[in-house]
Amino acid sequence: MLAFTSARPDARPWVRGLATLVLIAFALTGLPAQAVRIKEVAAIQGVRSNSLTGYGLVVGLDGTGDQTTQMPYTTQSLSNYMQQLGITLPAGSAQLQLKNVAAVIVTAQLPAFAQPGQTIDINVSSIGNAKSLKGGTLVTTPLRGVDGEIYALAQGNLVVGGAGASAGGSKVQINHLSAGRIPGGAQVERSVPTPLQDGDTISLGLNASDFQTARHVAAAINNKLGNGIARALDGRTVQVKAPNDPNARVNFIADLEELSIESMVPAAKVVMNTRTGSIVLNQAVTLGPCAIAHGNLSVTISSTPVISQPNALSGGQTVVAQKADIQIKQDPGIIMNLPASPQLADVVRALNALGATPQDLLAILQAIKAAGALNAELEVI
Repeated sequence: MLAFTSARPDARPWVRGLATLVLIAFALTGLPAQAVRIKEVAAIQGVRSNSLTGYGLVVGLDGTGDQTTQMPYTTQSLSNYMQQLGITLPAGSAQLQLKNVAAVIVTAQLPAFAQPGQTIDINVSSIGNAKSLKGGTLVTTPLRGVDGEIYALAQGNLVVGGAGASAGGSKVQINHLSAGRIPGGAQVERSVPTPLQDGDTISLGLNASDFQTARHVAAAINNKLGNGIARALDGRTVQVKAPNDPNARVNFIADLEELSIESMVPAAKVVMNTRTGSIVLNQAVTLGPCAIAHGNLSVTISSTPVISQPNALSGGQTVVAQKADIQIKQDPGIIMNLPASPQLADVVRALNALGATPQDLLAILQAIKAAGALNAELEVI
């Protein structure tokens, strides 16, 4: 028997709504299996993007930049930049109030096969105490990879999707003002070599580790392109023989990614978000017979002000005190028998019958799993 108490018995309509959504999802997943392309379940290993990052300055702000007395590296960075342009700032420049300048971190993703001269989007985020980057311009910033080499140069006017105003100590702000984006704000200076043309084979990496999917992918390739072309190395990798000619290899991969395989039933999994109370079950989740005791516990605290008035001419003062009244109410728990549920719809009906809140279901599902009655993997995000 599993026991659990609840402190919020008033969220049952929410659970019914959740059950309705899950039942709709089950109705959709109950449709006949449809074929999916290999490109939707796997990708060519080695063909990936690379992270770039850099440190730069945003200028042209309307008094919303860093307070340089608290952020000395902003002034130091500007001084170094000016010296590169042949301008030497006077002594004591560290005390300059450059409120239209902000120190930022620039990040970007260098796509696979990106060539010099092409442009990529960049994200710009303040690292100081700048109030807003709106209207600012990023000066030329080198973007480096993990190897320390420069792969792109970033520069341009920021697009900040927010607005704000302040006056008389009041402030109103919409969205975030200390981060922005520059579409096409970086130009690629160096390409990253990929192993696509290396060797006699290519490797397909599955998006999720599953031996059945790997077997189906290899079988689909062999049935279409010839026996022995592909073989599954493990639950996530399928090795495929490919032509050595670069043009023929590209055409081969293009045809390979369009091959269809029948969609498989995924492994049973329950995903729980403890921060929001969201619970998602896929179509493979089943429930064994079990018994659950579920009750409600409520605590009510009320505070009543009590005034102590002194007698006349006593010299005392009037005192206001608080009198707290605490009441605890616990409903009796009822043991409910949940029958075996071979389908997702049956699982939803069984959980809905408990009348538990989403937060309660998080604990109840973990307890059912610990008892061995929930045939699914629990994943907490």
